[in-house]
Amino acid sequence: MPLIDIDKLLQLFLYNQKEPLLFNSGMFLFLFIAFMLFYGIIQKHTNLRIIYVTLFSVYFYYKSSGWYFILLVATAIAAHFLSIHIYKTRHKTKRKSLLVFSLILYLSLLAYFKYTNFIIDIINNFCTQKIPFQSIFLPLGISFYTFELISYSVDVYQKKFKPVKSILDFGFYISFFPHLVAGPIVRPNELVPQIRKKIVINNIHIGHGIFFILSGLLKKAIISDYIGVNFVDRIFDNPTLYSGIENLVGVYGYTLQIYCDFSGYSDMAVGIALLMGIQLPLNFNAPYQSTSITEFWRRWHISLSSWLRDYLYIPLGGNRNGKVKQYINLIITMLLGGLWHGASFKFIVWGGMHGVALAIDKLKDEGFKKLNIRPSSNIVYKFFAWLITFHLVALCWIFFRASSFDSALEVIQQIVLNFNGALLFELIEGYKLVFILMFLGYIIHFIPGSVDLKMKSFITLMPFYIQALLLTLMIYLIFQIRSVEVQPFIYFQF
Repeated sequence: MPLIDIDKLLQLFLYNQKEPLLFNSGMFLFLFIAFMLFYGIIQKHTNLRIIYVTLFSVYFYYKSSGWYFILLVATAIAAHFLSIHIYKTRHKTKRKSLLVFSLILYLSLLAYFKYTNFIIDIINNFCTQKIPFQSIFLPLGISFYTFELISYSVDVYQKKFKPVKSILDFGFYISFFPHLVAGPIVRPNELVPQIRKKIVINNIHIGHGIFFILSGLLKKAIISDYIGVNFVDRIFDNPTLYSGIENLVGVYGYTLQIYCDFSGYSDMAVGIALLMGIQLPLNFNAPYQSTSITEFWRRWHISLSSWLRDYLYIPLGGNRNGKVKQYINLIITMLLGGLWHGASFKFIVWGGMHGVALAIDKLKDEGFKKLNIRPSSNIVYKFFAWLITFHLVALCWIFFRASSFDSALEVIQQIVLNFNGALLFELIEGYKLVFILMFLGYIIHFIPGSVDLKMKSFITLMPFYIQALLLTLMIYLIFQIRSVEVQPFIYFQF
């Protein structure tokens, strides 16, 4: 009898829908260590390195979404040749037609996989003859790489960027695994120039990379996963079973959970890329420290908010056609941003709330400007502006997290009509570790940026074996604290 079951071993390397490959899984750690061992050998050989990283990225996507990796490859091939034709074509109408065709192609694929059943549901609400819902698997990351394809084509059309000549380079750009399935959304000018650049991995790359990976694992695999599974999910699954104070703490918990989950992924993506000598843009900048909703969107999911600004808000007219049109453009942009997050009216409501809040924020700033008032220098104003902004964002998150629009209203109703604050101490006693981790999460978020930089420098100056020991201890702590299987990232569903 063989000591190793070959069939079971092979199954580990095949796609399993119940266990997609995640950064915070043991399987990814094993694969990434093996990947980096060979990467260190071939990193100086440019073409070999590009082929190697691209093949690993495609395999990573296969382990995340199964045979839908073929869709990614086919779309990338089509986008590469379309972008070259767009750039080379001199006839203005033909160039525009090629651009429109490419945008329709990318958006049609996204619409089919993401919005088919949403559209069917809308039609069924108005028709007596019901259309059956379709069983459609949503490939991971399709929303992210679709936006990258759009930005690439538009930038090429506008002559802001010259398309790469090699399909290998384009494949590297689209499939680069650290940002492939949940961002950040990387513009061509942010990654393409690095593809053929000489790779130099120094102590700063390694130190900063390990710092971001440690930060991401702490936020995602310890804080976010634990408070999500052991408290937040329970509240949002049955809000009417819990008092208002429990629902409110659940909202605060989810506000932290989604930040730690998504920024944790982004931190790991940046850290993994740094270990490979590649710089990805940062995606979060302490968003809950914002004193206005406008500032919040400059700090939250930066790659998406800047994408929406450059490829949707500005083309709609931005602020060029008067204040009223600007406010309408803001609302439209955020409504579509909400729809991008999910095929549900609750996401549209979430986006609409942010759009209206942004418009009111612009109106407020205009009022202060006319009155020659500069409240940002007033510490009392800044505190209340932060307090209002934080709770407005938390209110919006209720609609984002709730299973339905009605469920979101139930959460709000419990908080307003059935608060019962006397249960707080009993709640803390019953969920000690949840409260400890929530407290830790918010402390980490609100520490000054200077402390963050000192921690980064401190880890960078450590000997490599100490850095490796820290990473090992973090992984050990993750396995000790988690009470369930590895949790997928929240933004995988988008």
